Amino acid sequence: MSPRTTSAPAVARHGWIQALATVLSGLVAMVVTAALGLWAAGAADLPQGGFWRVVAATLVTAVGGSVEVTGSAGSLADTGAGVTVMPLSVTLVGALAVAGGFLRPLRHRAVAGGAELAGWAGRIALLWLAALLALAFTARHTFAIPLGNDTLSDLGEIFGIEPEVGFTTDVPLTVLFGLLWLAGVLALALLVARGAPLPPRVLRFADSVRPAAYAMVALLLACVVVGLVIALVVAATRGHAAETFAVILLGLPNVVWLAFTLGLGATWHGRVDGPFGLPMPRLLDEVLRTPDVSTVNVHTLAERDAKAWWLVVVAAVLLLGAAFVMAVRSPARIRLWQHAVHLAIALALTVLMICLVCRISAHYGLSLLGIGDLGGGLSGELFLRPDVWSALGWALLWGLVAGFLGSLAAVRVRRRGPRP
Repeated sequence: MSPRTTSAPAVARHGWIQALATVLSGLVAMVVTAALGLWAAGAADLPQGGFWRVVAATLVTAVGGSVEVTGSAGSLADTGAGVTVMPLSVTLVGALAVAGGFLRPLRHRAVAGGAELAGWAGRIALLWLAALLALAFTARHTFAIPLGNDTLSDLGEIFGIEPEVGFTTDVPLTVLFGLLWLAGVLALALLVARGAPLPPRVLRFADSVRPAAYAMVALLLACVVVGLVIALVVAATRGHAAETFAVILLGLPNVVWLAFTLGLGATWHGRVDGPFGLPMPRLLDEVLRTPDVSTVNVHTLAERDAKAWWLVVVAAVLLLGAAFVMAVRSPARIRLWQHAVHLAIALALTVLMICLVCRISAHYGLSLLGIGDLGGGLSGELFLRPDVWSALGWALLWGLVAGFLGSLAAVRVRRRGPRP
């Protein structure tokens, strides 16, 4: 009997030790990545033991949790702040580690019952819930904000202004989104891995869903690899190595997946005001640092640097490669137009995911007696958000064309099953 068709209830034997190893591997990978990235960004010098609190907050946001910014400035002044961003490098390494630990005990299985998979995933989810609660209660800290020049310092002493800013977590939202993140990672792992077992009722959808899911994951990882190579070259030739490694370890997918959507024709809107800086290429920061809301697409980037048109070329090459991979992994009976439709839907869902996780919003300010902000150095705003519907429209168009061409290129490749 083949080891892939064994009827032994292997999944049922996966107990708490394997689940604990899966959760710990994900947490360790995320902690190491976040700590190194924050260290490279200069956060190691945070006072009052704030570094590890910030690391915990980074992990919370990496899994979709909510971190609330709090502040106070004495009886005569107010502070306001808020931040929404996902450090997707931390998210990605955690997802890969958790998915690998989840799939490892399931290898050599062709089919598994839904109850078996639910039991194995439930053990992981329960331990993950405990980890989320620990992170949520650890990610809390308060920092004092220096007022800067002598005039503001004197005003602070006269009016009793002692500005502070801190952060805390919304525990219910952190638990909710953290568990949804885990469920998405486990479900995607089952869809992508060809050797992973599926319940019998779901098997009939595997031939159409699995190749497209695998192609999209391969596409996203290929974008990250290309971005990593470019970042390492920049760090070696242009200096600023610490800042570059901070971007790599905290927000590389934020940069490259945004660039991929721009290459497809998507439009984003944003603005940078005050001392904020984007962990992104200088060109994008220049486009966004204007008095009004800026439009970010290939055209506006190319107005400042013609090399921005290479985003279209790279996106096209990567997408055609993903279409070819999807066609090769699909059964031979799938027709050309079906490949085109499958890739269009998969690409639209992928672009929608990018639009949701790559948006950025941050602001802070200090006001005295409710009148304005005190100084340009004490206030700032940064946001970047997509035009979702146009991005999805371009994704569908690119998916239809690339899916057809990729399938056409794979016609002579030997595939599973009879040809139509």
